[in-house]
Amino acid sequence: MKTRLLSCLSVVLIITVIACDSTKIEPDGISDYRQEMRNLVQNISQYAKKQQPNFLVIPQNGVALVTTNGESDGTPDQNYLKAVDGIGQENVFYGYSSDNEPTADDDTEFFSSLLDVFKNNGKKIMVVDFCESEDYINDSYEQNRAKGYISFATNQDLNLIPTYTPSILAYNQSDVTSLNQAQNFMYLLNSENYSTKNSYLQAIKSTNYDVVIMDADFNKTAFTSQEINSLKTKANGGKRLIISYMNIGEAENYRYYWQKDWQANINFISRENVDARGSFKVKFWKKDWQNILYGNDASYIKKIVNEGFDGVYLNSIDVYEFFER
Repeated sequence: MKTRLLSCLSVVLIITVIACDSTKIEPDGISDYRQEMRNLVQNISQYAKKQQPNFLVIPQNGVALVTTNGESDGTPDQNYLKAVDGIGQENVFYGYSSDNEPTADDDTEFFSSLLDVFKNNGKKIMVVDFCESEDYINDSYEQNRAKGYISFATNQDLNLIPTYTPSILAYNQSDVTSLNQAQNFMYLLNSENYSTKNSYLQAIKSTNYDVVIMDADFNKTAFTSQEINSLKTKANGGKRLIISYMNIGEAENYRYYWQKDWQANINFISRENVDARGSFKVKFWKKDWQNILYGNDASYIKKIVNEGFDGVYLNSIDVYEFFER
């Protein structure tokens, strides 16, 4: 009986040690989710730039990927830096805890310290602050400008072209043909306030932003290359860049690729995002998911290239944190 008891205790001890091991291996062999996300971004970039050499790749969030240890004093990951042309980050100065509220100083410092690694390596910093009062909008643009970032202040729904233009937001008539030339940008992802595709396109055409980030579809209808090309001239006559949104960390059930039985049966679906219904966190390292994103003529990125976009804005980069937890 004593031998039996000791055996059981040994098993419990082994299980406890394994459960507490910080280098836990997932059943499918993944031990470093951060590197898996770097690999995915790098592979998307390599494929996209083969299709279009000047194609821009801009991840949003997940700034800790820029160094090998996720800290600002860590070694910059040069392979990742070579793969991207800029970095987008939400909530640096406003909106991290709540819409239209200042971000806590500690969080601002964390974001800025890692964004500066990108900046010091020649990458454009694009900040989206969620604020709507004029005082906060002014402050957001001023603080971002002081850091050397370009920024956009908007609401959480990303469905409005701002009617208030702060004096510090300097539009320019110069042609913008590379991301480093951009002095400002607009992020208009949600087209719900526009009843027709034409009204949506006309609204964008009437602006003077150097860079526009938008969806590749209007109500599940893809844009044509002619339509996207028509947006590449600002209202003041200067040239600009048009960038497509693309979610690589979540599968969205309103996308062209979604199939009805996925939620129950597909091997890369994890769980629904409670803050964004219809979006499901994915095991982004799975080959079946990656085949949807890049590498073939039916892939998401090839669709974006074919529509004539100048680049891609990769969302849900930070989904690796969900799997680390």
